Amino acid sequence: MATILRSFPTLSPESRSTRFEGRDHGSPISFFLIDTDPGKGSDLHTHPYAETWVVRAGTAEFTIGDEQIVGTAGDIIIAPPNVAHRYINTGTGPLQMVCIHPGDRIVQELV
Repeated sequence: MATILRSFPTLSPESRSTRFEGRDHGSPISFFLIDTDPGKGSDLHTHPYAETWVVRAGTAEFTIGDEQIVGTAGDIIIAPPNVAHRYINTGTGPLQMVCIHPGDRIVQELV
């Protein structure tokens, strides 16, 4: 039987981003739907698996290990497993992207 989720809570009252953990819904995939303002982003962290970002709108700088990569709408960026990474919205408008985690739960350790 198919499942449809039409309304999903944001990460916090101040956020427009959401977190989806597949295990709660019978899916083997988890993700964040990011919708964030200029200057905002994630803290430096790692995962035991690769994370894939799909930039839908805006501009972000990604730090992956010792590299800095600028991503814009339409770009797909992949951080390898166990490599510290983060992103920050460096554009002038909202950053919208999907952060895909290949597992039924998000496993994240802050650095």
